[in-house]
Amino acid sequence: MKTIRRLIYREVIAAVLFVTVGFLALFFFFDLVDELPNVGRGMTGYRLTQAFMYVALMVPSHLYELLPIAVLIGTIFVMARLAQSSEYTILRTSGLGPWRAMRTLLFLGLAFAAATFAAGDYLAPAADRTAQLLKARLEGRISVGQTGAWLKERQSFHTYNVNVGSLSPDGDMQSIRIYEADAKGYLVSITQAARGRFADDGSWVLENAERSEFSSAGPDTPKVDRVRMPSYRWPTEITQEMVSVALLKPERMGTLDLFQYIRHLEANGQTSQRYEIEFWRKVFYPLSCTVMVVLALPFAYLHFRSGGITGYVFGGVLLGISFFLLNNVFGYIGNLQNWRPWLTAAAPAVIYTMFSLGAFGWLVLRR
Repeated sequence: MKTIRRLIYREVIAAVLFVTVGFLALFFFFDLVDELPNVGRGMTGYRLTQAFMYVALMVPSHLYELLPIAVLIGTIFVMARLAQSSEYTILRTSGLGPWRAMRTLLFLGLAFAAATFAAGDYLAPAADRTAQLLKARLEGRISVGQTGAWLKERQSFHTYNVNVGSLSPDGDMQSIRIYEADAKGYLVSITQAARGRFADDGSWVLENAERSEFSSAGPDTPKVDRVRMPSYRWPTEITQEMVSVALLKPERMGTLDLFQYIRHLEANGQTSQRYEIEFWRKVFYPLSCTVMVVLALPFAYLHFRSGGITGYVFGGVLLGISFFLLNNVFGYIGNLQNWRPWLTAAAPAVIYTMFSLGAFGWLVLRR
């Protein structure tokens, strides 16, 4: 059985690597075409070498997204080719039963799941942050949308709503606004600064800050005091990582970063539905590699005519694309309908698992 396992592992790994390299080369080309119009623009001049570097840094993100699809296509190709050449029939007569074949592929699927987790939790976030910093050196900032990132913090008696417009390439904050409200929800003060940095003790140091304090001298006499300060220190538990997370897309965060950010949102009474869905997707998405290898196993029990393997591989491509689309659609629908985050993230994998087990039972166990 060791020889049979080595044969299957070698063939599947080679096929998956070939498909993965092909997909990554295709996406690299598309990303490069999108970046070419920006070459020569920017304050420092966007050179072709920088465009190549930026596109190369996006490869780990594509690897994380495409690896389950590549596992499905590569495994279907190997299983179908073994069936077409009658090699799988010989393996079955050598003792490779259906359940043993499934266990063999499941171990391989777990290895691919570990690789997917490593790519999505370590390689992709680090490469994406580096790519954003590279863009920031050319555009002058890292920002999301038109208003930047919004964060909220509750302290002893007051609540603070904080807006950070962007982050500079050296990690400083730009366009900072802090809205302070009392326990009843009344606005107490507004602090604004064009620039700020993170101090070693965790507080924020705002440069050339303007603070407006709202008070009442009498029952019908509102009062506004404005103060300009060259430096203003604001004690807070909002760290640089939280600001960076808020300025990045949730799907580009690591699992631990998402978990910590969700806890911060819940502690401050903010909705965390979107980030909880992404967290559970981070948990379940690597496991989809095991679903894909099980889905590919029934192809080894089909009977092919000459040249019929191409159609089945094309069917595998469509299955992989449908899984990717269903995974994204469930994320959007779950966020809109306020479904349970873990159920929203697990639903596509559960649906494809039931489909693969049904196909396995019909094509393998009944024949």
